[in-house]
Amino acid sequence: MSKSLFTDFEQVTAKSWKQKIQADLKGLDYNDTLVWQSLEGIDVKPFYHSESLDNNFASCESKSSNWNICQTIFVTNETEANQKALNAINKGAESLKFVITKAHISLVSLLSNIDTAIPLYFELQFLSSEFVTTLNDYAVNNNTTFYLFNDIIGNLAKSGNWYSNLKQDYEQLEQIVNNTSALKNKLSIDVSLYQNAGANITQQLAYALAQANEYLNHFNGAIGNEIVFNVTVGTNYFFEIAKLKALRILWNSLAQEYNCKATCHIITTPSKRNKTIYDYNTNMLRTTTECMSAILGGADTIDNLPYDAIFHKDNEFGERISRNQLLILKNESYLNKVSNPTDGAYYIENLTHQLAEKALELFKDIERQGGLLAQLKEGTIQRKIKEAAQKEQQLFDDGKEVLLGTNKHPNPNDKMKNDLELYPFVKTNPRKTLIEPIIERRLAETMEQNRLGHE
Repeated sequence: MSKSLFTDFEQVTAKSWKQKIQADLKGLDYNDTLVWQSLEGIDVKPFYHSESLDNNFASCESKSSNWNICQTIFVTNETEANQKALNAINKGAESLKFVITKAHISLVSLLSNIDTAIPLYFELQFLSSEFVTTLNDYAVNNNTTFYLFNDIIGNLAKSGNWYSNLKQDYEQLEQIVNNTSALKNKLSIDVSLYQNAGANITQQLAYALAQANEYLNHFNGAIGNEIVFNVTVGTNYFFEIAKLKALRILWNSLAQEYNCKATCHIITTPSKRNKTIYDYNTNMLRTTTECMSAILGGADTIDNLPYDAIFHKDNEFGERISRNQLLILKNESYLNKVSNPTDGAYYIENLTHQLAEKALELFKDIERQGGLLAQLKEGTIQRKIKEAAQKEQQLFDDGKEVLLGTNKHPNPNDKMKNDLELYPFVKTNPRKTLIEPIIERRLAETMEQNRLGHE
């Protein structure tokens, strides 16, 4: 091949491309015909060019080849959970997330024969500095480290209440931060709550940043390298890749303001918002592309969602399929072989830049208004998420946002009434709360309830 091949042609400018497209449209308006606007207010163009990139734009510094396959295990019985964990590792899991429901468990029984060199995450459904100290002591005695999901602000946003109250919760948090040297991190940011409740991507990024800033401000930046981000990934493929890249850029920028060099550790799981109970096998297709977005976006750990997670109890088949999806992406699709395949992609880099800029602008506005806690107390965050969720819900109701098998091409022979082991809809349980809780809600819920009523 001639070395002059790529020098024989003049470089085509973005202006030339646009002129050619406009000529082919034969009088149709370029913007009305080919440009569409996302829920984040971003105009998506039919083509992108090197001129679309800002040379001063920071890199996200991610390595999309370094990701672990995670398995979630709910711990109600330590021995059973241990056997399930060993089985998951034997069948391909590279990390584990234990969801701990009670403070009095035996870590020796739970972690027996488990290689503690693999990443181990502990999500606590309670706040207990005593339990975390026990976890830390185990890590010290066994020369290992653990990741801790510990988010008192996330619990407030989700439940409407502190675990105890603001003062006592922060006192517990301070004990955890000051007395747990063997833990990889002391805090987590539950970004998944915002996404599953219907927040758009700009909001998710801004609220995550504002939530992290509450912790950084309280601890004077001392915990900058001890925060893990728990993120859900939705179905908007390229936007979700850009979301994770933008999160790293924003987090690095915020950490620098506190003069700390902080690693942005991201664990991801597919969204529940677009999952369905009818034609449920389509959920496997959705989670596959969502996991691909997480990989290409540079997630550190990916915890897939079983296709039947919203209506079935934990079961070996669903968990095996969800794990195998990731194993295929890694071992057959080789998505762990290229470090940064999206770097330099004009479209994705442009989206990353715009999402980061819009999220930063919203973050600054939140801080001007007193910060995330103040806006949660006023109900501003809840109202904004509801507004964004309603816009997306309207698109779904109008058939413009498609969930195959639900609002398009439904199978009338599908019957689900007798197959529901879990209640897949929002439960209304009026109770007294300090603030209005942020409620996770799936797009298909109303349509599915109506359909179940006619079975």
